[in-house]
Amino acid sequence: MRLDEAFRRHGPEALATLIRLTGDFDLAEEGLQEAFAAAAVAWAGTPPANPRAWLITVGRRRALDQLRRRIAFRVRQGELEALAEIERQAAPEETQDAAFGDDDLLRLIFTCCHPALSLEAQVALTLRTVCGLPTTAVARAFLVAEETMAQRLVRAKAKIRAAGIPYRTPPRELLAERILGVLAVIYLVFTEAYAGEPGRGLGREAIGLARRLDALLPGRGAIQGLLALMLLHEARRPARHDAAGDIVLLEDQDRGLWDPAMIAEGLALVEPALTASAPPSPYAVQAAIAALHDQAATAADTDWRQIVALYSVLMRLSPSPVIELNHAAALAMVDGPAAALQRVDALAGRGALAGYDVLPAVRADLLRRLGRVAEARAAYQDALRLARHDPDRRYFRRRLDELGPPD
Repeated sequence: MRLDEAFRRHGPEALATLIRLTGDFDLAEEGLQEAFAAAAVAWAGTPPANPRAWLITVGRRRALDQLRRRIAFRVRQGELEALAEIERQAAPEETQDAAFGDDDLLRLIFTCCHPALSLEAQVALTLRTVCGLPTTAVARAFLVAEETMAQRLVRAKAKIRAAGIPYRTPPRELLAERILGVLAVIYLVFTEAYAGEPGRGLGREAIGLARRLDALLPGRGAIQGLLALMLLHEARRPARHDAAGDIVLLEDQDRGLWDPAMIAEGLALVEPALTASAPPSPYAVQAAIAALHDQAATAADTDWRQIVALYSVLMRLSPSPVIELNHAAALAMVDGPAAALQRVDALAGRGALAGYDVLPAVRADLLRRLGRVAEARAAYQDALRLARHDPDRRYFRRRLDELGPPD
């Protein structure tokens, strides 16, 4: 096993266990980094039978050494207590089962996604510790400087210490509520990656995290639904942009480029997700909508009536302006653009989606289809002004060019 492969496969679980053993994010990260440095030499021949346990054992020793060095310069009661606690807890033997650390990983996920932290801090800390992304990659995902992101991560860890946020799985009575918070963080990571530039790997990270959560907490419809939803969207990614990085709309995509294995995995999860609870999770209903798109051999074969019906169910389960907008866009494919435009205009009039570029983009498309060119041009200009990603900006400019110059 190569060292980079070991980092991807075992790094998050090893870090989670080291955080439990040390009670300190930074100390655990330092210990793990030193363990991987040691592995680069020790594994030159044959890696150990249980790489994860080896990393935890060595990382724990390095953390102990680091604490001893600190204490040698400045004795502090808290550090003495921490040292005693780490020494008290036994490290895993290399022969222990490979599943060691799964409970620790679950604790880490819930700690990073604790509601006491801001949503931005939850996402950043999850990417850094649970997904194992370097700070540079996390900074790039947030479009900020690496130093800025490093400071945010430091503040998030400090708040965990100061607020006494427990490193544990929530009690049963709070578990369902907290799972929804974790899933919201995962989905935010995915949607940001999906909306951004082609080739970004955060979408796969989000899917990997949902897979881990599904393995740790099996049979939960919300988790299965979100995993299915992301898989069914991610399967289309190869066709979503052309060679120049410009957006290709769903109806124009080369479906031969879609990932059939990922689609099959997502489809297999949809029915269990829908039937796991009554009523079903909104994520499961969204996955069912995505499944109808992925199952259609051509755009013309899409079952838009069933999609509209599923959006009606989704509106009852989880009403929101974004879902209402998607419902209207689907309705345009059944009842025509005029009926859909009435709903979109009513939505815009309420001001609930002010600043959201998809609203004027949908409105512009409906106006274009109705032949109301001047109004469509103004709506595309609004969308262009609000767009956050370069592919979206290029798409809106292309649409404006297609409409021709103003009269």
